[in-house]
Amino acid sequence: MTSRRVFAAALFAGALAALVPGSARAQGQLTVYCSVQEEWCRPMMAAFERATGIRVAMTRKSSGETLTQIRAEATNPRGDVWWGGTGDPHMQAAEENLTVEYRSPRLSELHDWAVRQAQQANFRTVGIYAGALGYSYNVPELQRRRIEAPRCWADLTKPEFRGEVQVADPNTSGTAYTLLATIVQLMGEEPAFTYLKALHRNVNQYTRSGAAPARAAATGETLVGITFLHDAVTQKVNGAPVELVGPCEGTGYEIGSMSIIRGARNLDNAKRFVDWALSPEAQAIGAEAKAYQLPSNRNAPIPPQAPRFEAIKLIDYDFARWGSAAERNRLLARWDREVRAAAR
Repeated sequence: MTSRRVFAAALFAGALAALVPGSARAQGQLTVYCSVQEEWCRPMMAAFERATGIRVAMTRKSSGETLTQIRAEATNPRGDVWWGGTGDPHMQAAEENLTVEYRSPRLSELHDWAVRQAQQANFRTVGIYAGALGYSYNVPELQRRRIEAPRCWADLTKPEFRGEVQVADPNTSGTAYTLLATIVQLMGEEPAFTYLKALHRNVNQYTRSGAAPARAAATGETLVGITFLHDAVTQKVNGAPVELVGPCEGTGYEIGSMSIIRGARNLDNAKRFVDWALSPEAQAIGAEAKAYQLPSNRNAPIPPQAPRFEAIKLIDYDFARWGSAAERNRLLARWDREVRAAAR
């Protein structure tokens, strides 16, 4: 190619670049660990790439699995951002100095519950959505077996639900850890473990993923699936014959969170992702992906199908205490010893 043609090509490329918004000309890469469902992870990353030109490498794992991975990689971090998943393991990561402080300029746009969580974590994590814990049941299967519809946590320990309840393992699932901490706060620790051992007799499987029991209830693989209610809404919107229950005794809730991993190799891009992910536009992607949590940005649209907190009896969930490493590790060890290891 002659020098004149090289110059012309460069001139054309420069003119073309001038037509592209500055954000789209950005270069670089980002590694994101995603802890929501795959169907939401992928459009989020694709939208960020389109908005910035930053290439994203994404890995999807549950909250508990991601926390374990970040710990294992602490001396040689591979990830930049941990996006999504229940807040308790994010709080624990903050306490263990696995994540770094970042105060996004969008904090002023967020609901109080999201800001409060950020403050409790010394701004090493921030809330991106919220969702209440509960369960769903398969209506035709319930009717076929002539079982009365459950309405409370206590109902799930009845003999008629023997082998018909599915829930995740709290060691791998933030959803299931929220259940464990919720029952302890609701009943007191000793009665809670009595209840959990009774529930154990009716559990047919402890899944790795917190959303899996909602899918199992939707297909009739299990009669009842304990999950966050928005996961059950996804199944119902897709046509599954399920009903949702916010238990009568009261229930806990999650603040889904986002954190920048300490030692991130692409720190500037990580901060840029956090700012973008807190925007109304980014948070609107959840509903498009059939994820029906309550977004943390006050200006983000709330999906009409999202379970509303005002219609559910919520406990005053202590995120700071039950998200701490000491309490989490202690509860998990006791659950492993007294519940998981128990005969059915």
